[in-house]
Amino acid sequence: MLEGSRVKANEIIARLESRDVRATQEQAAAQVNGARANLEQSLAEERDAQANLRRSTELLAKGFISGAQQDTNIARADKAAAAVASARAAIASAEANRRVAEVAVEQTLIRAPFDGVVLTKNANVGDNITPFSSALNSKGAVVTIADMNTLEVEADVSESSIARIRVDQPVDIQLDALPELRLAGVVARIVPTVDRAKATVMVKVRFVERDARVLPDMSAKVAFLDRAVPADEKKAVTAVQPGAIVDRGGRKVAFVVNDNVARMTEVTPGARIGDLVQVTGLKSGDKAVLNPPDKLKDGMPVTAAKK
Repeated sequence: MLEGSRVKANEIIARLESRDVRATQEQAAAQVNGARANLEQSLAEERDAQANLRRSTELLAKGFISGAQQDTNIARADKAAAAVASARAAIASAEANRRVAEVAVEQTLIRAPFDGVVLTKNANVGDNITPFSSALNSKGAVVTIADMNTLEVEADVSESSIARIRVDQPVDIQLDALPELRLAGVVARIVPTVDRAKATVMVKVRFVERDARVLPDMSAKVAFLDRAVPADEKKAVTAVQPGAIVDRGGRKVAFVVNDNVARMTEVTPGARIGDLVQVTGLKSGDKAVLNPPDKLKDGMPVTAAKK
């Protein structure tokens, strides 16, 4: 079993040393066979005792045997019936012991509890395994498995904002490792405790959209939305501050800085996006002049203001 391997639920991922418990299982199986053989012997003795009792009953009716002999035959039949019942009980006990031994053998097989991915392999052949690593030089876990279908994002929300968060609220998730990727999510639950040191409440976000590149313990940012974003609105758009768009000769234009020269570019404003305005005619990465003065013309040199 290697790190990064995918496993299926109930798949065997490790085996513990089991020679002792397997020997116990074989012994229990032998005891079951012995108990069944004893039952067959007891049944044979019961059949013989019952046949003998039937014959003695007929002879007693004809006066050929004494009543004492008949009592002896009855006692023998009763004893044989009791031996059969005892043999059946012995079989039940032996089978119960065998099931216990089978459970002990099964417990030496470590199986994946769910479909997932092996994150870490903590033990090798020959290592000692004990619960919680309570013994010296022992391991507490053979492997660490993650269920990738249940990954959640944990977000700290300030107390002042928690009233605006609700379960099933749509969320936009951005991973620091994959900044170009946006994934849809929803608020799964709000943990009913407050971190007094940070004055925040833990909110857990469940992924609605998934990507194979998303891994446990990745850093992420979340944006809580008023409504889910339709697919046609998920395309990247170019947006600028409204002050970058001005009128020149009845046209909407923006001045794009290229090599410290302002180039007047005709644009078409679109919908408002928060404090920005969607715009066509510009592309991502363009540097637009904010609040260009009336005297600024196409081709004039400009210098970026020092912060």
